Amino acid sequence: MMIREAIILAGGLGTRLRSAVPDLPKCMAPVGDRPFIAYLTDHFRRMGIQRFIFALGYKHDAFEEFLRNQFPDGGYTISLEEEPLGTGGAIRQACLLAMEETVLILNGDTFYDVELDALSAFHREKNADCSLCLKYMKDFDRFGVVELDDDQRVRLFREKQYYPEGLINGGVYALDRNRFMREDLPVKFSFEKDYLEKVLEKRRIFGIRQDHYFIDIGIPQDYRRIQNEINHLL
Repeated sequence: MMIREAIILAGGLGTRLRSAVPDLPKCMAPVGDRPFIAYLTDHFRRMGIQRFIFALGYKHDAFEEFLRNQFPDGGYTISLEEEPLGTGGAIRQACLLAMEETVLILNGDTFYDVELDALSAFHREKNADCSLCLKYMKDFDRFGVVELDDDQRVRLFREKQYYPEGLINGGVYALDRNRFMREDLPVKFSFEKDYLEKVLEKRRIFGIRQDHYFIDIGIPQDYRRIQNEINHLL
């Protein structure tokens, strides 16, 4: 079964980008004449996503006009955080509104041109709790590295530091919603630190390499760069 439903994490405070975009959530930052998140939803609708759950928090009112214009016929719902829940808490709350067994998890400030059909097939083949899309990079220090075993199961997450090369977590996941909701997890937690990186031996966490365009606009340098790379988003 193809993945047809996506949760977009769009409630972050965006503190690192605030010098460039002071008045908006970072995923609503303008790129060309549209908010960044519009390119994200356009892309994944083309890939086959039929329903979006927007996990909102900080300055959630900024999304109202965008959602009306982007989804005039519906096809979305909102999971609103009354207080910051962390990425894990936000996903857990949004999962209560999901309808599919497997959901796609996206970060609203990241564009990663993944092959959704390949991710769906991989996730199903591995009977994974969660499948990560991994981007190969060279000469970087902004991201940690993910190491896989011979079966593509995640065996280690390495901390952020300089690496001459490696696979990074691209922030796009296929998640088995039912298994995730059965986990004994707190109300507020980090999906990355408290779910993905803990007790790896007990969870079926796998990684699939996807060598396609990737950008995270969370810092001003990359936000400036995306203005000249709009063609990659179309």
